[in-house]
Amino acid sequence: MRRLKEEFPTSERRVCELMEIPRMSYRYQSRRDDSALRERLVVLAREKPRYGYRRLHVLLKRHEPNERVNHKRVWRVYRDLGLSVRRTRRKRLERVLRPRPMLTAPNQEWAIDFASDVAAGGRRLRIFSVVDCYTRECLTLEVDTSLPSRRVTRALAGIIETRGAPGAIRGDNELNASLFLV
Repeated sequence: MRRLKEEFPTSERRVCELMEIPRMSYRYQSRRDDSALRERLVVLAREKPRYGYRRLHVLLKRHEPNERVNHKRVWRVYRDLGLSVRRTRRKRLERVLRPRPMLTAPNQEWAIDFASDVAAGGRRLRIFSVVDCYTRECLTLEVDTSLPSRRVTRALAGIIETRGAPGAIRGDNELNASLFLV
């Protein structure tokens, strides 16, 4: 607003008219004295750095029951002081990338995967596949509308009967199921 007045030689009335602001609002200067609240908020915020303005407002009301403290006023002063709760970043699971073992023979490692699709009629299909990682041979494909765990273990047991147990089983989520085949 002041920049407009400085940049263009025009009156306050004209600038306020262009900005559609009442002249009294432009001239308004607050007579509020928030110094006591500011000091108290800074002290509380230093004592409790994890508290936001809402919890600090509750503490202010609890410690000074005679003084009426408005939560909107606390928010305004809290914001003016530049106080804020430091946001903690979520800890992400770090996956350790291990070098893939060199495969030298069939049945050292099998890769399993679950997939799903929708048929033309709208029915959902589930697909369970097992592939030998060395030969790239598909050992089984189980397709049905539902694949319960017993069906999956029965399919794996059938492959183990004919080919023998693998050294390890690898899945999408780094599943190493060599312990489950004992």
